[in-house]
Amino acid sequence: MSLNSNEAVDMGEDALLKELGYKNATDLQETVYDCLRTIRDPEKPSTLEDLNVIYEDGIFVMPPTKSNVSVVRIEFNPTVPHCSLATLIGLCIRVKVERSLPHNIKLDIFIKKGTHNTEEEINKQINDKERIAAAMENPNLRELVENCIKDEE
Repeated sequence: MSLNSNEAVDMGEDALLKELGYKNATDLQETVYDCLRTIRDPEKPSTLEDLNVIYEDGIFVMPPTKSNVSVVRIEFNPTVPHCSLATLIGLCIRVKVERSLPHNIKLDIFIKKGTHNTEEEINKQINDKERIAAAMENPNLRELVENCIKDEE
């Protein structure tokens, strides 16, 4: 097989992203950001984008896992260092991305380093499958998440 010099060969990460329907890592990053920017704050009549809790520079497309699953790391910035809703916001981010993307993706969600008093504990909670499943079984919590992530009509 011969290649012309202007033909690119997709390898590794780029090939996986193209298989999933993205032009490149930036395309996936923008897709994730577009789905997150409309999440509403649980307490304020603003979106997470309006409050700078979510920002495009906080979304990173990482190398895929050994089993070839795309990995996206999302970093968010709570409005105050003692934000009591940081765990709920992380849960909203996870649920919205998982529902919005039509394919399997590994999500790593973290509070921006140094911006919250209990960031390590919250990071563990929002990246623990069992805790996420248990939280979404709670009808009150589920309703809160649904209200924050629903798209405006």
